[in-house]
Amino acid sequence: MRAVRKVPAPGAYAGRTAIVTGGGSGIGAALGSALVSAGATVVLADLDGEAAATVAAGLGPGSARGVAVDVTDAAAVQALVDEVVAEHGRLDLIFNNAGISLIGETQDLTLTQWDRIIDINIRGVVHGVAAAYPVMIRQGGGHIVNTASMGGLMAAGLLTSYVMTKHAVVGLSLALRSEAAAYGVGVTAICPAAVNTPILDKGQFGAVRGRDYFLKGQGIRKPVDPDALAARTLAAVAGGEALVVEPVQARMAYRLQRWLPAVTQKASIRFIAKQRKLAARTR
Repeated sequence: MRAVRKVPAPGAYAGRTAIVTGGGSGIGAALGSALVSAGATVVLADLDGEAAATVAAGLGPGSARGVAVDVTDAAAVQALVDEVVAEHGRLDLIFNNAGISLIGETQDLTLTQWDRIIDINIRGVVHGVAAAYPVMIRQGGGHIVNTASMGGLMAAGLLTSYVMTKHAVVGLSLALRSEAAAYGVGVTAICPAAVNTPILDKGQFGAVRGRDYFLKGQGIRKPVDPDALAARTLAAVAGGEALVVEPVQARMAYRLQRWLPAVTQKASIRFIAKQRKLAARTR
């Protein structure tokens, strides 16, 4: 995680073609904006094709377009990659960014919920890698960026399913990075703490809203700005970084986790106990 420029140089991505999944909002939309500003041609893919098209339309004519794609459908992801390669002759970047979160006690999760988060957060990334990586090998270069989370570096209770999937994304990214280097293909995992996107408000445990959980549970004073994260990510890709960990409090927590895991485990246990008490008051 060496220091690099936090903003890509103007035109740094000129002539490059990129696919961003989950591009209809949040981090995906911010990545699309940053890529277009840096000169890239971008395809924003989202389950909500209308949202992706709306975001793309705001990025300037000819620089971006939005499409409806379900990342859990391997054939659909492959078709998108094939279409982009047929149109542009290559695929330089793929951002496997689509994801969801679930907050709650592990004992209360249904198998249907487990299947859904695994399908989107893990298989969705695998489908992107499986479709794009062979193309990048054949063309002699490219970069794969997988959106993980601080939850992929540290284990937070009441987010068991999410943490599991994001650890898988980090593991996939780091392992693939070792293989891909020989082919000139880069791999980066984005591991931010709470980002100011709609996903923060899509979960609740008792009296605890998702936004409060992600911020207080991770010791973050305010959520990460998605545009700042996107700019930081593009700079990290240009610099060949393996992990993007933001903000500074997240990097400090990650280092503490690596050096003193028992300390962070105890802090997590105390935090979960507090959330359970709050939840009990609402029953």
